[in-house]
Amino acid sequence: MQDISYLSTEQAAAYLHIKERKLYDLVANGAVPCSKVTGKWLFPRAALDRWVAAGLTAPAGFAALAPPAIVGGSHDLLLEWTVRRSGAGLALLSEGSEAGLTHLAGNEVMLAAVHLHDADGADDANEAAILADQGFHDVVLIAFARREQGLMLAAGNPLGIDGLGSAVRSGARIGLRQKGAGAQLLLESLMARQGLSIEQHIGAATPADDRTRMDTTYPTGHDLALGIRAGEIDCGIATRSVALAHGLTFVPVVWEHFDLAMRRRSYFEPGPQALFALMRKPEFVRQATLLGGYDVSEAGRVRLNR
Repeated sequence: MQDISYLSTEQAAAYLHIKERKLYDLVANGAVPCSKVTGKWLFPRAALDRWVAAGLTAPAGFAALAPPAIVGGSHDLLLEWTVRRSGAGLALLSEGSEAGLTHLAGNEVMLAAVHLHDADGADDANEAAILADQGFHDVVLIAFARREQGLMLAAGNPLGIDGLGSAVRSGARIGLRQKGAGAQLLLESLMARQGLSIEQHIGAATPADDRTRMDTTYPTGHDLALGIRAGEIDCGIATRSVALAHGLTFVPVVWEHFDLAMRRRSYFEPGPQALFALMRKPEFVRQATLLGGYDVSEAGRVRLNR
């Protein structure tokens, strides 16, 4: 069985030393890593190993398994450059802020890049999310940058959009990000504070232009930009740096905290330390200025230490 990457239900139950009925209960509750892409349940053995390791009860003096050298969470152009330039040996897994925290909780990533937003538009949503989760009792939050977020539009702004309200009134097709992505949370927060509903607006068909329902989500700001350039959508929430990189118009909305969350023990690992070392150098500031839409004056500062 050690040579099998994907286990059947029977094999997975035997591997975990539980009955198949118990395994089905775990599947039904979304508590165990699995896939049904082939029509039958498959259980990645490596994911099962990480799942079991994440639930270890560690006695005094026991060293927990180190997470893989991966930066999960949100995608960011400056972070991507920093990881590559620093030689930190870290991989990037960009799936959105909330997904990054989920992977951090499961010991599946070493760091999670986050920029969360709540319904009230508070500036401390990143800290609040960490403090609200008892499983993050040993997590530190390190400032990476403050980023300028806003509406990204087609070059020249042909629809004359000057903000989210203007986009809604004009019937613009607003691109969505995946659930839990920081940009999507910001969009939902902004619309809620203006008394607007995404469900009522996004993809609402209008006979005048025969627009169809918008069911597509865009994994990153880069993908959103490509969607605008291809004419699939009219606008969407993204950073100024992404808009500049794609030659698109940008209407600023808010400055946000973009932070790196990690377990306290991970802070001292070589990978994160290589990142922090580069963040202290002038070339980091120069790159942030070149990309545009960043304030890195507090980069590396400990914003939360539980």
